[in-house]
Amino acid sequence: MGSRPSFIDDLARDLSPDSASPRAQGDDALLDAYSRTVIGALERVQQSVAHIAVERRAPGSDAARGGSGSGFLFTPDGYLLTNSHVVHGASTLRVTLADGSTYTADLVGDDPSTDLAVLRIGASEVLPHAELGESAKLRVGQIAIAVGSPLGLAQTVTTGVVSALGRSLRSNSGRMIYDVIQTDAALNPGNSGGPLVNSAGQVIGVNTAIIPGAQAICFATAIDTAKWVITQLFAHGRVRRAHVGVAGTSVPIARKVQRYFELQTTSGVRVMEIVKGSPAALGGLRVDDMIVAIDGMAVDGIDALQRLLDASRIGREAEFTVIRLTQKLNLKITPVEPAVLV
Repeated sequence: MGSRPSFIDDLARDLSPDSASPRAQGDDALLDAYSRTVIGALERVQQSVAHIAVERRAPGSDAARGGSGSGFLFTPDGYLLTNSHVVHGASTLRVTLADGSTYTADLVGDDPSTDLAVLRIGASEVLPHAELGESAKLRVGQIAIAVGSPLGLAQTVTTGVVSALGRSLRSNSGRMIYDVIQTDAALNPGNSGGPLVNSAGQVIGVNTAIIPGAQAICFATAIDTAKWVITQLFAHGRVRRAHVGVAGTSVPIARKVQRYFELQTTSGVRVMEIVKGSPAALGGLRVDDMIVAIDGMAVDGIDALQRLLDASRIGREAEFTVIRLTQKLNLKITPVEPAVLV
């Protein structure tokens, strides 16, 4: 009988419980390094993560409907960030911190268009709070750690990576949320509003949504978006956006129309309805007009129109380029805030 092949001896050594081969040592070192990274990140953020119990009462009824979600402290004096859909319309909000202490929370403001909300609890002591990172510096493939209360299981941790950047996600209000982070860190009902953090324990996103029926396709609102919303809510109690008073739909533009008018886009927004007395009506916009640009920037659909009508345009005259039958027109329209519409 011949001698045993050498690769069998190598395999036996690798599988031995006492193996000290370089390969086994390398695998252990990699696992330990990953574990240390996750544990270190959690130590920096976990005490700031809260469970939010929500109670809603129907108007004129004593019956209460409960719900829950997650959130996290981002200041030492009790301000929390969470999702709008977790707290919107709540009659009572109870926040339980990682140390088990419970507080009644007040809603500072919420923004359904980005699915974000700010709460405040009345604690007298300095509270542990998370450090906000910079989502603009994220790279696909870096570690992402989600913390929250899925299905009411507080302080649950899941890990993964940043799967994609710059996604768009439609909020409950119908507006698109831009610059959304996609991750495969597992999220479940109740994770909403909790932090998504990087390996340094800095918050890079607010866990927001999953795709039902899919596996490991989860989304978080980028923390840079959240910072802007926080600033707006602190300054105004709401997020300011420009409105012109139109309802429209995205439609393709015929190729011959594109060529004839030398358009930058293959689609636009057909105006379906105009609010009486609105800036759009005063500016001469008509039903069935096709909006193709604002101040020279292409409008290829309703989402682009919403994105361009940000707070910077409130009270500032803008040039709307529209196609009306056989004409290309430039209309002067001054957007306003919704409360100003009549």
